[in-house]
Amino acid sequence: MRGHLLKMQSELTNPVHYTLHLDDHVVDMNTMIGNTVNIMYTGTIHCINCGRKTSKSFFQGYCYPCFTSLPQTDPSVIRPEKNQAHLGISRDMEWSKKHDLIDHVVYLALSGGLKVGVTRHTQIPTRWIDQGARSAVALATTPHRNMAGQLEVELKKHMNDKTNWRAMLTNKKDGEPQLEESIKQAIDWLPDEFKKYINSSFPITTINYPVDVYPAKVKSVNLDKNPNFTGVLEGIRGQYLIFNDGIVLNVRKYNGYEVELSFES
Repeated sequence: MRGHLLKMQSELTNPVHYTLHLDDHVVDMNTMIGNTVNIMYTGTIHCINCGRKTSKSFFQGYCYPCFTSLPQTDPSVIRPEKNQAHLGISRDMEWSKKHDLIDHVVYLALSGGLKVGVTRHTQIPTRWIDQGARSAVALATTPHRNMAGQLEVELKKHMNDKTNWRAMLTNKKDGEPQLEESIKQAIDWLPDEFKKYINSSFPITTINYPVDVYPAKVKSVNLDKNPNFTGVLEGIRGQYLIFNDGIVLNVRKYNGYEVELSFES
């Protein structure tokens, strides 16, 4: 089958259920585990927003004009504390009303180590699954993105805000704290002016992934350098396909890439 890669859709089941949409093709990825997968990149990339053919993908799937103009590629997507929609400043205020000026959650997650993150309330638990978290908790809820970013900045003084993807994909848990203790510590670290946003309860979500074998070490396959890849699919975690010999592919990284995809049992 031929089509353009997009990040896998996920459903919080036990384990997580993954679906890959390749243009008109829909693949139940969980059922493909244990099969040999062949991925051949055709050399063509189309922007996932406007469909324009582009020689290079920006911000995981966009052409350069879309990258520099769309609200979903604004720097505040990565740095929420830089979002200015609450001040009436945005690349697209109508978009921001639906995506920035709504409740945002500051969360803690165990994903190859403890991390803090920010996401729209509508993106839970999808955001946690996309990051490969094995457990996560919503610490605080704010009325807009900027405020959530400010809370995150305070907590980043004490913990990571990036996923250690190698540790996540090898399922390393050494040194990971207990989330219950991390919640208490994070609350203590927050200045008083932010404590009104702390949630009243902290139910922890545990997430299991469809992985038969975790590798001891991992190495990413690069479709630009290795456009024809074949491997046995041994699991899926986050947005990564895990193959034999510790080879992994970050599907989301190649949004908009046209590929030929086939499976052999």
